[in-house]
Amino acid sequence: MKIAVVGTGYVGLVTGACLADVGIDVTCVDVNEQKINNLKKGILPIYEPGLDAIVERNTASGRLKFSTSLAEALPGAEAAFIAVGTPPGEDGSADLQYVLAVADGIGRTMNDYLVVITKSTVPVGTAEKVRGALQKALTERGSSLPFDVASNPEFLKEGAAIDDFMRPDRIVCGVESARAQEVLSRLYQPFTLNGHPVLFMDIPSAEMTKYAANAMLATKISFMNDIANLCEIMGADVNMVRKGIGSDPRIGNKFIYPGIGYGGSCFPKDVKALARTAKENGYTMRILEAVEAVNDDQKNVLVSKVVAHFGADLRGKHFAFWGLSFKPQTDDMREAPSVVIAEALMARGATVTAYDPVAIEEAKHQLQDRIQYAENAYAALTGADALLLITEWPEFRVPDWDRVQAALNAPVLLDGRNIYSGAELRQRGFTYAGIGVN
Repeated sequence: MKIAVVGTGYVGLVTGACLADVGIDVTCVDVNEQKINNLKKGILPIYEPGLDAIVERNTASGRLKFSTSLAEALPGAEAAFIAVGTPPGEDGSADLQYVLAVADGIGRTMNDYLVVITKSTVPVGTAEKVRGALQKALTERGSSLPFDVASNPEFLKEGAAIDDFMRPDRIVCGVESARAQEVLSRLYQPFTLNGHPVLFMDIPSAEMTKYAANAMLATKISFMNDIANLCEIMGADVNMVRKGIGSDPRIGNKFIYPGIGYGGSCFPKDVKALARTAKENGYTMRILEAVEAVNDDQKNVLVSKVVAHFGADLRGKHFAFWGLSFKPQTDDMREAPSVVIAEALMARGATVTAYDPVAIEEAKHQLQDRIQYAENAYAALTGADALLLITEWPEFRVPDWDRVQAALNAPVLLDGRNIYSGAELRQRGFTYAGIGVN
C-alpha cells in the first residue's frame, strides 16, 4: 500500500514514519526544501524520543521517502494525509489556510481515486471545506476524478508519540463511503491485528472527538490547579487530595497533577478553537472559558510565590530555572509556562539563567538573549537567589542537594511540579514552596 503525508511537522513526520514502520510505502511532502533536504540526511526538525531511529530505519529500507513535490508523491497512492499546521488566529479560531492550500494542490495533481484524510486538528466542518477545495481544483482542470474525504484525528502525546501511535488507545476514522472505509481499514490493519480498536463514525463526529478529548484533558488540569490553589488557602495538601480522588475509577489518576498550567501545541489552541466554534454557532462554552482563564492565571503562580518571598521589586535578584519546555521529553516551547514566568520576573527587574536538556535552542527563538542559558543543571544555579523547577525532566528528580545549596545565594526552591518533598528539603535547610501544599 502506498500513501502520501503532506506536512513534516510533529504530526506528519510521526505519522509517516510509524506507518512506514508497519510496511506501508510512505512519501512525506513539505514545501520547505531545507527541511526535506535535512530529512533525507537524517536531520529531524523536532525532538521526539525514538523517532530518529524509525526515520533512519525506514529511509534506509526505502519505505519512507521525502519530497517537495506532490507530483512525485501522489502517483499510485491510495490515500493522502493532510498534516499541516492550523495555528490559532487572533480570535482563537483555527487558521485553515494551509489545510485548504494542500487540498487545492492535491486536486490539481491527483490522477486517480484518492482518499484525502485530514490528520491536522481541524474544527467541525473542515472536511466539507476540504471537499470544496478539491472539487474546485478538479473542476478547473476539467477532471471528474472520484475522491473521498475522511477525518483521522491524531491523539499523540509529545514525548510519547511513538508509543501512542504504535499502541493506540483507539483510532478514530470519520468516513462517508464504504470505499473510504475499506481503504482506511487496510491502512490500519496492522494495528487491528494487535487488538487496537478502529472506531468508524461520521466525519463531523470524528472532528469533534479530537477537540472534545483535548478539552476534557485541559479541563482536568485546570480543575486540579484550582483545587490546589484552594488547598493552600485552607491548609490542605493537594497531593493527598489527588490520591483520594484519583482512586475513584470514575475520576482516575491521570491528568490530575497540579502544576503551573498546561502549554504546548494542542491544549491551548484546541480549547480556544472549540470555544470559538461554539460562539460562531450561537453557543457559549462556559466551562472551557473558565478552563482557559484558570490556566492563564496558573502560569503566574510561581511569580506570585517569588513576590511573596522577595517582594515586588526584584531588581538585583537572579533566578535559576530548571526546565524550559512545556513538558518533559520534548523541545516544544509553544505556550510554555517558562516564557510567561521569565517575562514576568524580568518585568520586575530580575535576571534569569535557565537549563533544559533539549529545549534551549527553541527557547532562544522566544526569549533570545534576554536570559542566560546554562550548559548543565548545576551551572544554572551559580549566583541565583532561588531555584524554580519549571519542567519535571527525569534528571532533575534526585539532585545533589548539597551541591544545589552550595551554588545558590540562598537555599530557596519553588517547585512548580511538586516533584520534591517539602518536608525533606526544609529539614535540609531549604525554604520550599510547591503547588497546593503548605
